[in-house]
Amino acid sequence: MQQQPVVSLRGVSKVKSSKKLVENLTLDVPQGQVFGFLGPNGAGKTTTIRMMVGLIDISEGDIVICGHSIKNEFERAISHVGAIVENPEMYKFLSGYQNLLHFARMSPGITKERIEEVIQLVGLNKRIHDKVKTYSLGMRQRLGVAQAILHRPKLLVLDEPTNGLDPQGIRELRDYLRELTRSEGTTVFVSSHLLSEMELMCDSVAIIQNGKLVDVRQIKPLEGEVRTTETAFEVSSPEQALELVGSGIIQGQRLIVSLDREGIADTNAVLIRGGVKVYGITPVTRTLEDQFLEMTGSEQIG
Repeated sequence: MQQQPVVSLRGVSKVKSSKKLVENLTLDVPQGQVFGFLGPNGAGKTTTIRMMVGLIDISEGDIVICGHSIKNEFERAISHVGAIVENPEMYKFLSGYQNLLHFARMSPGITKERIEEVIQLVGLNKRIHDKVKTYSLGMRQRLGVAQAILHRPKLLVLDEPTNGLDPQGIRELRDYLRELTRSEGTTVFVSSHLLSEMELMCDSVAIIQNGKLVDVRQIKPLEGEVRTTETAFEVSSPEQALELVGSGIIQGQRLIVSLDREGIADTNAVLIRGGVKVYGITPVTRTLEDQFLEMTGSEQIG
């Protein structure tokens, strides 16, 4: 039985000064994933996120979170959401722990045990009693995540969370988000312009351009799914190899075939039995950046 998506965007549009910033966006975000939202500057990413968390009105369509409409049941829908839009805001003259305690008072049912739990989860236990003004940007970002997940949201929304972080900070954030989906079952909806990081961080990505959904790409295979990859066989006779294998594309001295792991071994055996010499077998890798540029043209991300 297929699980209900955590978020459903249904024909969502945003019109401002007669210009459509987002146009007829329809998208389902599955449970328990890190789901990326990718697009060039001005594509409509932040506008969409602002509609998701109720910071701006939806012009057309609706957004449903955990079965509740943002338009008609805002309080029930938003109770399932934790979010950082742009930079996390906190009191810099207070300690990290005091900030979390202050935020916890605004949401019913958050215990001190829960506060300690999220501190451990984001790895701030050694510095949590230091004043926030002494924190690095990466530490403030981690504290922001801790604050956003205190009430155990089903959905965590992060708008460009890696902005300004150094490589270590980006890697730490990526690890915390993966752990969050694993240990708490939280769905993370994250926008970013860093293609390589999205590829490492996300299970799936939605690509948006000029306010319209271009495509949804699965990056990591689902549990139990057999993933095929394009594989290049460098051979003595590509034409003979194609005849033996029965499918594929010839590129110079290479035969390109889409195969799973077992298929690669079987195809190699078929070629050798057929008298074709195999000089090399290599995967034909296409990065998320390659796929993005293929779908959106040469438009830059920044």
